[in-house]
Amino acid sequence: MSSPAIALSHVSKMYRRYSGRQFATLKSALLQRSLLRDLRPDEVFLALDDVSFTVAKGQTLGVIGRNGSGKSTALKLVAGITKPTSGTVQVQGRISALIELGAGFHPEISGRENVYINGIMLGLSRREIERRFDEIVEFAELEDFIDAPVKTYSSGMYMRLGFAVAIHVDPDVLLVDEVLAVGDEAFTHKCLDKFSEFKRRNKTILLVTHSLGLVERFCDEALWLDRGRNRGQGDPTRIIGAYMTDVERQEERLLAETDARTKEAVGAPPTATNDDGPVDAGEAAADMTRAAEGRWGSGGVEITGVTLVGSHGTPTQIFHTGESITIRLSVNAPTPVTDFVFGVGIFNAEGVFVYGTNTDIEEYEPDELSGEAEVAFIVDSLDLVEGTYKLDVAVHRRDGAAYDYHRLLYTFRVKSRVKDVGIYRPKHRWEFSPSVKLRPRP
Repeated sequence: MSSPAIALSHVSKMYRRYSGRQFATLKSALLQRSLLRDLRPDEVFLALDDVSFTVAKGQTLGVIGRNGSGKSTALKLVAGITKPTSGTVQVQGRISALIELGAGFHPEISGRENVYINGIMLGLSRREIERRFDEIVEFAELEDFIDAPVKTYSSGMYMRLGFAVAIHVDPDVLLVDEVLAVGDEAFTHKCLDKFSEFKRRNKTILLVTHSLGLVERFCDEALWLDRGRNRGQGDPTRIIGAYMTDVERQEERLLAETDARTKEAVGAPPTATNDDGPVDAGEAAADMTRAAEGRWGSGGVEITGVTLVGSHGTPTQIFHTGESITIRLSVNAPTPVTDFVFGVGIFNAEGVFVYGTNTDIEEYEPDELSGEAEVAFIVDSLDLVEGTYKLDVAVHRRDGAAYDYHRLLYTFRVKSRVKDVGIYRPKHRWEFSPSVKLRPRP
């Protein structure tokens, strides 16, 4: 069995946090081998913590994880830009790193001269650069500017030239760190086509990206790093699924904490008045367009709890487009009432009123409500686009006078792989005549 193209074994990378404490001299710290060893735990930061993984020759590995998870640090270790604090890093073959594009460019000299200097820095001979020069310039789309000083380039031109040089080194191992935003959409497609060519030529690619769709389509395996640790490596669909579940769990925790603080700020029991006296139906309806959290009402019926339930039957604040959602209200009427209406309103994060209804609109006649009870509002298919949404829930009289009105106190988030816009996502399909030719985006 051939050795892997990339192998990290029990690699840790420690950085020193900034603090007021200083060594007497660098020389004394180095002589005593105490530059990091004698630091307190709170004075160091482990960017990578005992990480091991391998990439077989000809394989493409996508590295995913939150910001600060150690992805770029791992790439820099593989590139040889930095050394591990402990553990070993082994790489077989010539490396080209698309990490800090154009890092060796000199702003005062021309693009042409910088191509030669940067190419030599990446391991090409002058003859190799001459042979590939026209292709590099054409790829960067800089034919009319190649003899101008680099300081006159826009940021996009600068990055495109750096990308073009790095991609034409013809490496055995290509390292890519979120550099697909170096141009317009057409240039991005050209970059992806180049990566596909590398795959066909059995090159090894290590790709760090936040684009999970790109990892699923392009990579043979995925690696999930989290707070400097390896959380899993394997089939992209499986690893991305585990990662997204963890992300949603964290999002749900933050949403719950935010809602709890908001509910605590507005107070637990319903109050009968605001500054202008009791809130009636007309005033509440006018306020529907002014997204301001609050709670009011007479207290004749109290909403004691609100739970959002997903398609799996468990409480959650994270949903996916097309899934079901149940809004479950726990209510209590200490004294029986015969005049009552339950209502629900949905707003987006900008305060736009998405949808609202109540039992009176839908022609439910109230009979009696007494003691503790539960009410469920069920949407079988939540056809909203991705985004954050807020809920109004209420119980009031038929004339609109509120028993207990909760304004924007409950948050849920809708996730979707499709990044469409607006609010509502209707069920739909496309049809094309034979003369319209389309293909899936790479």
